[in-house]
Amino acid sequence: MNVLILCDPNIPEITDVLCDAFYNYPVMNYVLGEKENYDKRLLKLVKLFVSARALRQEPILGIYNSEKELVAAALVTLPQAILPPQEFVRQRDNLWAELGSGEKARYENYGLATSRLRPKEPHHHLNMIGVRNAYQGKGLACKLIDAVETLASEHPSSAGISLDTEVESNVSFYLHLGYELLGQTNVDNNLETWGFFKANN
Repeated sequence: MNVLILCDPNIPEITDVLCDAFYNYPVMNYVLGEKENYDKRLLKLVKLFVSARALRQEPILGIYNSEKELVAAALVTLPQAILPPQEFVRQRDNLWAELGSGEKARYENYGLATSRLRPKEPHHHLNMIGVRNAYQGKGLACKLIDAVETLASEHPSSAGISLDTEVESNVSFYLHLGYELLGQTNVDNNLETWGFFKANN
């Protein structure tokens, strides 16, 4: 199974993979809280994340199985700042109006905390990387990370790749892959995050 850059991304398909991978992820639980309809609200939140990259035409990578089903995906932010298109602003405002002000505040709090753990020089940021539960343990995450590292190394103004994790067991995984731990901070009493960076070779 090879990594592909999805030039014409299927947003519902990518969203479905990431919802499966991130269903119990601490950030999603933190932002969405304990209200009803978690599945539906998670779907809308993840769709916004996917749309943010798609509408900016930033890299979305994927891996398909032999049945041509998407089983893993990664969302990447490019080094140069890209203003959000008006369509994304509309989607974002509609989402927060629907989810609520508390959810918006928690998301912004998380974003502020993670931004402090990133290098200042221009670089790629790995926003989300997810593998369907049925395909985990097969090395697909490493394949996606390798592909993102190649993108960064070939980009003329990228110093490397940053990423965050909110699962402590992932810390040793990223250290094993050669990422430097830049810091750790508590986003909230119930959520902590670790920031990593790997410079281009």
